[in-house]
Amino acid sequence: MTKPELLVTPQSVEHVKALLEAGADAFVLGEQQFGLRLAGDFTVDDVREATALIHAAGKKVYVAVNAIFHNDRLDALDVYLQQMQQIGVDALLFGDPAVVVAVRELGITIPLHWSPETIATNWFQANYWGERGATRAVLARELSLEEVLECKEHANVEIEVQVHGMTCMFQSKRSLLGNYFLFRDEVMEVENRKENRNMFLHDKERKNKYPIYEDVNGTHIFSPNDMCIIDELGELFEAGIDSLKFDAVLQDFDYTVNVTNLYRQAIDAYFDEGEDAYEDIKDDLLAQIEAMQPALRPLDTGFIFKETVY
Repeated sequence: MTKPELLVTPQSVEHVKALLEAGADAFVLGEQQFGLRLAGDFTVDDVREATALIHAAGKKVYVAVNAIFHNDRLDALDVYLQQMQQIGVDALLFGDPAVVVAVRELGITIPLHWSPETIATNWFQANYWGERGATRAVLARELSLEEVLECKEHANVEIEVQVHGMTCMFQSKRSLLGNYFLFRDEVMEVENRKENRNMFLHDKERKNKYPIYEDVNGTHIFSPNDMCIIDELGELFEAGIDSLKFDAVLQDFDYTVNVTNLYRQAIDAYFDEGEDAYEDIKDDLLAQIEAMQPALRPLDTGFIFKETVY
């Protein structure tokens, strides 16, 4: 078995440095106008600086260009793709076929990772995009463990699975929050998550609070819980899942570093010392995450062990 990649989403170049020390293998970077729900907004210069650091450590850089593109962004996308080619990043995350067309027309040689969020639900799709240039499929968070394993068994491309962090439940291209406050004649400047990261939709009946924010891609509403399967990784290891992702959007700097290190310990224990070594420490690793978990963000296992109800 091959040791899976530990993929994380940093907030800044300084965060990249800390996460390298914590044991991350790969990083998702990007800029809001091209990538969706990023943990941090990286300018082209930031990507260049971070890539130099990450490559010096022998690790990988993936840049998100998985936004929903309208015509007015296509010229800027072409320029951005050429800049990423010049920097030499290791992969591009995409959902819109416009990225595939642009990559072909521009002669971009960066590998593609198909990442369309909720619609990546079967291995036929993964292989379809594999035949069109993708080397990896990022599976939907709504899949059960059984469905994930079946996708891996039949896919001809690498498979990436989220194992920790919050998940997006809803996106609208409209600025729903900003429009609401304008309707009420209230001034609200919605620039990025730094200013509105503590905004919630409160469901009193279920006692849930759903994080919500706006950026240039519209309005995003997240799950009330954080997914965590650090104690349930065995079958993913055995199946040969290629990449395990900790999506750290809206998470604190130190929390992200500490959780990354705990997943590093879990992966290394299993692959360097054996299954029993992982079994011996997994409950303690979970307990450490539970101890640092914010009160507003209880842990669950996402859809890994339950059926998705649409």
